[in-house]
Formats: sequence, structure tokens, C-alpha cells
Amino acid sequence: MNIKTSDLCDACPEAEACALPFQSYGARRAFAGTLRTLRCFEDIGLMRNTVNQPGNGQVLVIDGGGSRARALFGDVMADIAMRNGWAGLVIHGVIRDALEINGMAIGVKALGTVPRRGERTGAGEVDVPVSFGGVTFTPGQRLVADEDGVIVLPMGLTENDIAVDEVVAATAAYAASAVKPA
Repeated sequence: MNIKTSDLCDACPEAEACALPFQSYGARRAFAGTLRTLRCFEDIGLMRNTVNQPGNGQVLVIDGGGSRARALFGDVMADIAMRNGWAGLVIHGVIRDALEINGMAIGVKALGTVPRRGERTGAGEVDVPVSFGGVTFTPGQRLVADEDGVIVLPMGLTENDIAVDEVVAATAAYAASAVKPA
């Protein structure tokens, strides 16, 4: 993926940027896809069921309430998600098995790591709007993530619909015109 979240934000003021300090995991540091959502608190049951479905290049957004007590994702589920074609995951919570996940061709954004796994009761909700970091993530919207962060595009738009060439050129022109130290 060669379109940057910063360029998309500059070119599309309606793009919403999540204001959380996510850490990046997995070998795919940038990813994009139509989003699906889960709301669960310290429980991995729904996530397990969801990543076992065909991902078709989608991004799974998990609202774990920001809990840092139990991991909502680990290496076994990362392998399954990768094999099932999920583009990536954005987790408002923590993961475990970071070393193993970093070697996999999947993208994961999370608040950090903790070794304790979540419960497996299956409690929570699937494909409902979830909100964190100042953004509401609605199933069907397009999500773009890279090292700078996570953004959600207005419904019906993809990153390819947004002309970033002009803002990139304007930034380059500004940089070229800046006074250079003597």
C-alpha cells in the first residue's frame, strides 16, 4: 500500500483519525480494507469465531474497552486470520505473542501487550458501530492504517477515490520554498 494516512487526511478533511497511540505488530505495517466490528471485554470468543470466517481483505476492528488486563489476540488467531484473508486488525485493547505475530504477513494495531489471554465465553456484539479514540467505526466503512495511525474514510469512499496528488505536490512545493540555513 503506497497511500499514506497523512496524505489522505490532508486531501480528505472528512476522514476521521483515531487519536489513540497504537503500536504496530505483524509484518504488514500498512493495510486497508472494509471494516467489520466486534465489541467484547476481555473475551476472545467472538474474535475466534470471526477470524475463522473468510476475511476477503477486510479489517476487523475490536473494541475491547481499552482493557490492558487480558489479551484479545495472539499468534494462533493471527495465523488463522492471515490464512483466511483478513487484511488486518485494529484492537482497542492488547495482544500477546508479539514476537511471533511480527513474523506474520498480517497487520495489527493494538495498545500494547500482556501475556494473559482473554476469557472464551463469547460475550459481546458483532457488526455494531463501536467508538474509541474520537472515531465511530461503522461496519462497511473503509479503514486505512499505517505507521502514522488509523483513519476511517467517509462511507462509500476508498483510498483510491481520494486525490492525494495535489496535497503531496503542495507539501513538496512548501518544503522546496522553505529557507535553508546558511
